[in-house]
Amino acid sequence: MSFMPPTDSMFLLAENRDHPMHVGGLQLFVPPDGAGPEFVREMLDAFRQTDNISPLFRKRPGEPVGTRWKTDETIDYDHHVRHSAVPSPGRIRELLQLTSRWHGSLLDRRRPLWEVHVVEGLQDGRIAVYTKVHHAMVDGVSALRLMQRSLSEDPDAQDCLPPWALPARKRSGDKRGFDPMALVRTGAGAAGDIAGLVPAGLKIANQIIREGDITLPRAPKTILNGSIGGARRFAAQSWEIERIQRVAKSSATTLNDVVLAMVSGALRDYLLEQHALPDEPMTAMVPVSLSLRAESAGKDTGTGNATGAIIVNLATDRDQGATRLEEISYSSRQAKKILSDLSPTQILAFSALQMLPLALTPIPGFVKYTNPPFNVVVSNVPGPKNDMYFNGSRLDGMYPVSIVTDGLALNITLTSRAGYLDFGLIGCRRSVPHLQRLLTHLESALAELEKAWG
Repeated sequence: MSFMPPTDSMFLLAENRDHPMHVGGLQLFVPPDGAGPEFVREMLDAFRQTDNISPLFRKRPGEPVGTRWKTDETIDYDHHVRHSAVPSPGRIRELLQLTSRWHGSLLDRRRPLWEVHVVEGLQDGRIAVYTKVHHAMVDGVSALRLMQRSLSEDPDAQDCLPPWALPARKRSGDKRGFDPMALVRTGAGAAGDIAGLVPAGLKIANQIIREGDITLPRAPKTILNGSIGGARRFAAQSWEIERIQRVAKSSATTLNDVVLAMVSGALRDYLLEQHALPDEPMTAMVPVSLSLRAESAGKDTGTGNATGAIIVNLATDRDQGATRLEEISYSSRQAKKILSDLSPTQILAFSALQMLPLALTPIPGFVKYTNPPFNVVVSNVPGPKNDMYFNGSRLDGMYPVSIVTDGLALNITLTSRAGYLDFGLIGCRRSVPHLQRLLTHLESALAELEKAWG
């Protein structure tokens, strides 16, 4: 039995039926040549016979909830590792419907807070694995990295272990992934460097007044920024990185700028369909890595979270994709510019101030009567650059499934994978109707940019 840190307990205490607090991922695998009809059953048997279970996957909440962790010595594999199949005709559509349902259901707090669904029945012969883990145990990016650690670049390797059997890495020097609420907590705890925020804040304020084109944490209200229900809808699709890089090179922007322009065009077309596009431009909160910036300046980021956040103007009030991309690129550069002379801790604290309204959403009426700090989260998580395998099965898709909250009914997270960007979109089923239409609009937005920039 161990004490539960406040950073873990808050996700358990904030959870209810309308606000599940787990993160997940959907992976697609191509079975190896010669795999027979019993291949999935053999995979499940291997999963359930794993003896060395990581302490992380043995933890469950003790009583009273939010105060301590208990450890289960035995694991009920029939509960945690489940065998599923997609209904006929076995399309990706049916798989995404199952994933939506699984991601909207709460984890059993009387057991360690994780589930895995191994799925067969896809008409193209691929195997799907959906995994979810409570945010009290791990954040979304760390969960993705844990899944990556279970894979191998060797297609002939047969010693790959499932994530729950991997030894825990030492926390020293380990940088946890991006989490908006973690920034709020980190900023509150950065007292040792807060004094430096006063002159830094004056400099930021002076730049905002002088240049007048910094995107501030106040966005227009949209249907994406109200209260949410408990049901979820998940959509996923992959795009070739080469297509996006060509647009970035031709337009002298970055890959992330083009991704944001895709999101901007998709949101614009989607909200026009819903007769709900605001007159003011929408904004996105985007994580920014501090490590590369600090290393190029010869500074040490230290340990812990090395990610800040910026708010970017999505220019959804512009009807031309090329114009949106130009404004997005400029807004992103300006937002990063104001961080250029701050220390990593100061950036975390400044980012936390921009996130602070998220911590106030549980207050009755707050979401209804205030403007959101931003309209959507768009997070790009680096993934493997080469083809990866799990005991001979080739990874053919790795789609993040994140969390939505009151005030943020849509979350878009993507990860790179051997020449592709895998987009995972999760939304409140009530607040974001027909969410899968966003996939069509993302492709249309990219095609428009390709046409504009040759």
